[in-house]
Amino acid sequence: MSRKCDLTGKAAQTGHKVSHSNRKTKRRFLPNLVNVTLTSDTLNRSVRFRISANALKTVDHRGGLDAFLAKAKDVELSPKALELKRQLEKKLATAS
Repeated sequence: MSRKCDLTGKAAQTGHKVSHSNRKTKRRFLPNLVNVTLTSDTLNRSVRFRISANALKTVDHRGGLDAFLAKAKDVELSPKALELKRQLEKKLATAS
């Protein structure tokens, strides 16, 4: 399982741990990932994701999973989220 957010694409970064004597050793900065179940209002079903805490706040701010996926770029989404976005677009196209 990769340490990457399914919705925003945020992944682990590398950098230096700097000691008091200014020695630099490699370290990793890991994203704050949480397992959540989000509900799609359009598709009437729940979907499990592993997303960052920041992405969870963004989903709430934009008004839910459907609104988030509508604005999200395809490059950043995981294959699972991209498939869900395509299903949403298809359902909305047939509804209108």
